[in-house]
Amino acid sequence: MSGKAEPRQAGEGTTSRTRLDRGRGALGPALELVHTGRAPTRAVLTAELGVTRATAGAVAVELEALGLIRVDARPAAAGSQGRPSHRLELAEDGPVALAAQVHADGFRAALVGLGGRIVATAPGCEAVDADPAKVLGSVVDVGAELLRQTGRRCVGAGLAVPSAVAEPEGLALNPLHLAWPAGAPVREIFAEQVHAAGITGPAFAGNDINLAALAEHRHGAGRGARDLLCVATGHRGVGGALVLDGRLHIGSSGLALEVGHLTVNPEGGHPCYCGSRGCLDVETDPLALLTAAGRAPGPEESLLKQADDLIRDEYADPAVRTAVEALIDRLGLGLAGLVNILNPDRIILGGLHRTLIDADPDRLRAVVADRSLWGRSGGVPILACSLDHNSLVGAAELAWQPVLDDPLGALTAHA
Repeated sequence: MSGKAEPRQAGEGTTSRTRLDRGRGALGPALELVHTGRAPTRAVLTAELGVTRATAGAVAVELEALGLIRVDARPAAAGSQGRPSHRLELAEDGPVALAAQVHADGFRAALVGLGGRIVATAPGCEAVDADPAKVLGSVVDVGAELLRQTGRRCVGAGLAVPSAVAEPEGLALNPLHLAWPAGAPVREIFAEQVHAAGITGPAFAGNDINLAALAEHRHGAGRGARDLLCVATGHRGVGGALVLDGRLHIGSSGLALEVGHLTVNPEGGHPCYCGSRGCLDVETDPLALLTAAGRAPGPEESLLKQADDLIRDEYADPAVRTAVEALIDRLGLGLAGLVNILNPDRIILGGLHRTLIDADPDRLRAVVADRSLWGRSGGVPILACSLDHNSLVGAAELAWQPVLDDPLGALTAHA
């Protein structure tokens, strides 16, 4: 009997190992499906992964053991078809990523869990030093304090900056509104500060609009889009980002979609630091609105807040309405050119541009439709970004990516 049993046990062991290997290979894709809300139940997870129910169940158990998700012990009621299935939820007390954002009017730190959920946040100072090491050291200190207060495990850190970030070095090429030196090695500096603070995990850095688009595509107004165009104002200037076939497109060296230097007002437009005149960057940002409305910027609040408040509180003022219409027309002209080149299936707008589309959505859509080939044939949905602090959430996505790629390897490496 023992002679017959041994081959059968060996075969069973091989099958078990094969199932285990297959399941571990599916951990990352499974976690991403739950992370982005595309697999709310184990049945959906099974179908999306294309594996057996047993394998999907083993994957869910493994992710739960890693402290990343929770599996309901009792299956939820089934719909009109199919059997009840166990719900999958992200662990509320699970690990977090440290996210940091620096802009012209200050910085902010946050802890962000899976699903893009901000667990804790703290604003920093309102003045940005010309030395990036001082600023990044301060924002990391704020983040480290959040980690101490919450007692959360950290998987890594991500930084959003208002500058093109050249790859692979992580250099901030044009942080003009921060007065940082061009080419500052922000990723290296940030990583040094993170590790000096005793924070575990890798550190990353990226352009703030790119990261906003990434966050919106996974968790916000861009969810479900295949080719997504994001255009947004920060506190100064205008940036753009593109998700192509579901992935953030940054170009060969991280510098794609510098949309701020599209010319939208060649006759009498404001001079731009790039050497041209009438660029989107200086014609549709908060300072442009305040100037067009005849309002002097005040020192007490950020330019973005002043511009947003002006539209929300004084839109009935003819001077304000005229300024808003002028900015919408220039923004629409720029968007139409991008639609003609990129043919996205959705456009999302952030910063002041989100407020502009809320103020007069029909005017903006009409300008884009009138000026773009594809707009006239069917129209491109234009939506407002829906996430608060989307650049922070996107910075966290950078830190979460190694975990999404290999949950077991990433979490055990820093255990």
